[in-house]
Amino acid sequence: MFLDRAAIEVFAGNGGDGCMSFRREKYVPRGGPDGGNGGSGGHVYLQVDPRSSTLMDFRYRRLFRGGRGGHGQGKDRTGRSGEDLMIPVPPGTVVENAETGEVLADLRAHGARFLLATGGRGGRGNACFATATNRAPRRSEKGRPGQQMRVRLELKLIADVGLVGFPNAGKSTFLSRVSEARPKVADYPFTTLAPHLGVVSLPGYRQMVVADIPGIIEGAHQGKGLGLEFLRHVERTRVLLFLVDPGNGSPHEQWSKLRTEIALHGAGLEKRPFLVALSKADLLPDASIPAELAGREDVRVISSVRGDGVDALLEELHDMVKAAKAEEPPELPGEESEAGEEHG
Repeated sequence: MFLDRAAIEVFAGNGGDGCMSFRREKYVPRGGPDGGNGGSGGHVYLQVDPRSSTLMDFRYRRLFRGGRGGHGQGKDRTGRSGEDLMIPVPPGTVVENAETGEVLADLRAHGARFLLATGGRGGRGNACFATATNRAPRRSEKGRPGQQMRVRLELKLIADVGLVGFPNAGKSTFLSRVSEARPKVADYPFTTLAPHLGVVSLPGYRQMVVADIPGIIEGAHQGKGLGLEFLRHVERTRVLLFLVDPGNGSPHEQWSKLRTEIALHGAGLEKRPFLVALSKADLLPDASIPAELAGREDVRVISSVRGDGVDALLEELHDMVKAAKAEEPPELPGEESEAGEEHG
């Protein structure tokens, strides 16, 4: 099951209490205070795990707690620090404050880590309050509570190529042809109800990731059908491949409507490099480009069933992806960011 939205609540660990203690040793008069400090509470982090591709792990578990700090003890012993909690999330996870709607983080790079909730500071023991005029202080501090937060997680798939088309345009068939992905394929619309990712392997140990987005309908940018649910997954793709079924009306009209929906959705999708593929060429009397699209350099004719034109199309897409990557700023894997200020 594909799950791309989740709401969770996190509690960082509370700090341990400081200890109030005095030395009690034979032949040591007026031993003085020796209460240790409490340990700090554990932080809660979100960390990108490349092996994860969905938020399914958060469907049944929505409460996460960091480790509590240990209490201070006599003989100036400091309590142990609480264990930090690492929550794995898939690449492309957007973290949003559930109360304010503020976007806290956009986790894309493999190994990127985000400090979501800060653990509380441990309280001071009475040994910290000893002075020249107060040699036997009878006070200690309670540990500070850890930060707590309710956040919404939203997954936007990261792929090199996004397949865009109307229902039953042949997107799933194309993905199953070029990769090991096995989306549902049938001769009726809306067979794909969730996005699918497939890894395409090319000669020379080259690879690219292709995303099959469920069929878009006219008015999708306004939320018709499940348009808003799926169009956002195209936002992270570097190249768009419009698949048009020439047996389902005017190819030029279909492509124009798809381009309109993409542009109205926003997020700069209208500026993304693209190709148009006329699918199901095996059902056409000939494999020529229709007159209404003749002369366009971005139109290709393919058959995912027979394989006509598929290899050449993949090579073109790979070159476009490579060019798009060269223009992107370098990512910093393992970069750590924080949700807020340190507590305590």
